[in-house]
Amino acid sequence: MRVLGIDCGTEYTGYGVVELQRNDDLTCLVCGAIHLSPRDPLANRLAIIFKQLGELIEEFHPDDVAIEGIFYAVNAKSALKLGQVRGVAMLAASTAGLSVAEYSPLSIKSAVVGYGRAEKAQVQHMVARLLRLNQLPQPADAADALAIAICHLHTSATQRRQRAAGS
Repeated sequence: MRVLGIDCGTEYTGYGVVELQRNDDLTCLVCGAIHLSPRDPLANRLAIIFKQLGELIEEFHPDDVAIEGIFYAVNAKSALKLGQVRGVAMLAASTAGLSVAEYSPLSIKSAVVGYGRAEKAQVQHMVARLLRLNQLPQPADAADALAIAICHLHTSATQRRQRAAGS
């Protein structure tokens, strides 16, 4: 199973494609971030995100897309912009015929670190360990995207085992 994880942001939108091998090993196929200039109009930034996510989907053919769910934001304006980025990410996935799974930050950190209140650095280190990377994924948004993909792969595997046990 192959998953594209997306860490939505208005300046950096992280992405990472992780594949679960038949032997249950996790492999990172690509990770990085779409860097956006805050000086560009929001509509242009959204178009860039849509285009680049579409290109990633076309190149890596993920089975699913996973993103971070809505969380509490102090600044309403920032929350609205983030919601628009999330919408564009969902649109890129659905346009390609992919389903989108959403996970809370607590669920993502619990799946990767084992502790829902883990710090960003802890997530980065565990992602590198789980994927057997020689260095920490950079930027941190890429590590977060990989963590989201890993969370989805773990969750999907658990759900498949539960369905198989119930049959």
